[in-house]
Amino acid sequence: MTPRPLRVCLLCYRGNPYSGGQGIYLKHVADELVRQGHEVHAIVGPPYPLPMKGVALHPIHNNQYFVRKKLDIIEPGEPFCIFRPLNFYEYLASRTGAFSEISTFGWRAYMLLRELQARHRFDIIHDNQSVGYGLLMMKSFGIPIVATIHHPLSIDLVNVLERTQKFKNKMKTVMFYPTLMQSSVSKRLDHIITVSEDSKKAITRDFGVSPERQTVVYNGIDRDVFRPLPRVRKKTGKIIFVGNIEDGKKGFVYLLKAMSKIDRRVTLTVVDGGAPHRKVTDRLMAKLGLSGRVEFTGKTSTDELVRHYSESELAVVPSVYEGFGLPAAEAMACGVPVVASDGGALPEVVGNAGVVVPARDEEVIAHAVNGLFSDRRLLRELGEAGIERVKKHFNWEKAVRDIVTVYRRFV
Repeated sequence: MTPRPLRVCLLCYRGNPYSGGQGIYLKHVADELVRQGHEVHAIVGPPYPLPMKGVALHPIHNNQYFVRKKLDIIEPGEPFCIFRPLNFYEYLASRTGAFSEISTFGWRAYMLLRELQARHRFDIIHDNQSVGYGLLMMKSFGIPIVATIHHPLSIDLVNVLERTQKFKNKMKTVMFYPTLMQSSVSKRLDHIITVSEDSKKAITRDFGVSPERQTVVYNGIDRDVFRPLPRVRKKTGKIIFVGNIEDGKKGFVYLLKAMSKIDRRVTLTVVDGGAPHRKVTDRLMAKLGLSGRVEFTGKTSTDELVRHYSESELAVVPSVYEGFGLPAAEAMACGVPVVASDGGALPEVVGNAGVVVPARDEEVIAHAVNGLFSDRRLLRELGEAGIERVKKHFNWEKAVRDIVTVYRRFV
């Protein structure tokens, strides 16, 4: 007998796919759940996602006090709304340096779910990366609750502390990341879904969630979008980096240092979403003599990103840590071979479609890039292997079927 469709409520504190990995995950999981016949609702925080066919969206307002200064905190038409309990807490927390967006989203989601549950009778609640205290309050509904943790925030905390010198700034960093909350909550949920074996180990180590209470479901790649473009010609010597250059986990500084040791005919295209602060990067580029060899695209559309992949002969992913590593998988889907660090889950993702090097080592990155450009046959073989690897391991239909299998264990 065919199992009945499920009523699923997804939670995502930043719902737009251009705001980060959690928004991309929400879009693809929600779309595929609908395609597989399930009823899907999504409670989302700003920036909100675009409408998704078949998905009922329930936006939660957030005054975003952490980016508003002085009199800008006053809401037009509602000057006293800051004194509402959650707003006031969020304002005070932001002024002490704490990142309260995740915890307040959870409480607001709980209050909204009290109304929605009376009408829709959800089978399961699936939180995406917030893991706030509000999830513990939702347990009173008697509904199974699972959460996707892409990687524990403790990874981010340690990475920032490594790059912070002053004690005052270290204390601010500890205040900012809600690792204690996520550790406490994750241990009390019905199950954790994560996106790689490496993330699973990190969640066990840092949050104390036993391996038996976690399931690895690899992310998918939309191969209708990320694919080789046959009419786009490769640009000789073009390599590509995709990621936020201000995020120390992405290891961009090691790639820049490697560029000074890579054949001077090789150029680097950086798709960084238009990072506004590049003073340190510009100084380092000048010091290394990279003028004319590095291009910053700023914000690009998905179509433009795919074109950049298709023009590139090689993608470099030098991350210190990745819970999965979407840029590596996207490049592979486009037939671009990858040089990736061994940071986090990247060896799991890249497999036989590239060369894996030690993280934080610009010498080895440079050696790998120079070696591949001297072996055109190997470049072609790795590109073909990447396409096949994505087809086999990283597709959203399989990912969501595996997620639904987890749901049915608890419904």
